[in-house]
Amino acid sequence: MEISARDRARLSAAIRAAESRTTGEIVCVLAQSSSVGRTALPVVIAAVLALAVPWLLMALTTLSLQLILSIQVVVFLAATAIAGLPGAQAALMPQRARRALAHRAAMEQFAIRGVARTKQRTGILIFVSLAERYARIIADDGIARRVPQAHWQGAVDGLIAHMRDGRIADGFIAAVESCGGVLATHFPSSGGGDDELPDRIYLI
Repeated sequence: MEISARDRARLSAAIRAAESRTTGEIVCVLAQSSSVGRTALPVVIAAVLALAVPWLLMALTTLSLQLILSIQVVVFLAATAIAGLPGAQAALMPQRARRALAHRAAMEQFAIRGVARTKQRTGILIFVSLAERYARIIADDGIARRVPQAHWQGAVDGLIAHMRDGRIADGFIAAVESCGGVLATHFPSSGGGDDELPDRIYLI
């Protein structure tokens, strides 16, 4: 599931419109998966399968040892590739572990994209991880002192609902507009026209 160039342009326009009313900054990140490459689970599963294969083949067939070992290598490589796919890896992990990895990825993006480096600490990250079906809005300290984290839940729920319908761009735009309204209330534009962060969605 991806966002088209047209939808990326729509989202950039929505971010610019929202930020024109506030001194706050809004950053959007869409991750295909937060799990891939973060755990050894695919290798562990592949190793277990590869270790079991020779015993099964020796018990059930009369294949030569050389052929059995060749089959073992093929099974290991194939299982590693399949278990390493974003959807497969996410499905194999417990839900709590998936959410923990997605939350960690969101916090990393908060730092990487410079959301915590705005002058007034009024940046917001809107993060979605597709494979984990995870969405979160993270507000910097300047906003968090005035707006509790629970306040963003409505925007998160709307974002998740759009994701379920396959309308990712519409979900992000709705979340941007909702967050922009909150920012405009608490941090109205000073007319300075400062735009500290790019008005775009990052695809990772």
